[in-house]
Amino acid sequence: MFQAMGLGFGTGLALIVAIGTQNAFVLRQGIQREHVTVVVLICAVSDAVLISAGVLGIGILFQTAPVIVDVIRIAGAAFLLAYAALAAKRAIRPGRLTAADAPRELSASSAVWAVLALTWLNPHVYLDTVLLLGSVANQQVPDARWWFAGGAILGSFIWFSALGFGARLLRPFFSKPSSWRILDGLIAAIMLILGLRMAVGA
Repeated sequence: MFQAMGLGFGTGLALIVAIGTQNAFVLRQGIQREHVTVVVLICAVSDAVLISAGVLGIGILFQTAPVIVDVIRIAGAAFLLAYAALAAKRAIRPGRLTAADAPRELSASSAVWAVLALTWLNPHVYLDTVLLLGSVANQQVPDARWWFAGGAILGSFIWFSALGFGARLLRPFFSKPSSWRILDGLIAAIMLILGLRMAVGA
């Protein structure tokens, strides 16, 4: 059972520890110390729900009804391209960025909606977390598939917690406007590339 849990932990980390829009958003919120707890919880709990759905076999729905994936892809592409434009605007005109008086660019509700959209409008979340993890989990013996899922969920909670709360260690570096320009420029580029790839169905 613990072997299945370890496999789930490693497989889950392999999927989520990658440069992407969700991770970039969590990193930025962590650096600015804006609503970090709620952002981390939404990401981790969302992963837990999606992983559980995959284990329960909802991945079959996406395999038999590809139009659902297309709808999610189009909506996700639109959101990512819009957010890329906002990040590019921040990179061009960063606000006051000292540790003591850095402005809160997102309200709590805006941060919640943003992370929900970045998570649930991302087709890769469904393809990777639901289909891939779900299929690997269901290849385990029946009694072990939930241990696998538990390991993957644990990996998600550990990763997002480390990313969100550990980001504050980088605050000295990001006390300079030029550092924020670099970060927001990277975020804009990542979101633009992924948004375009989603738009063309890559």
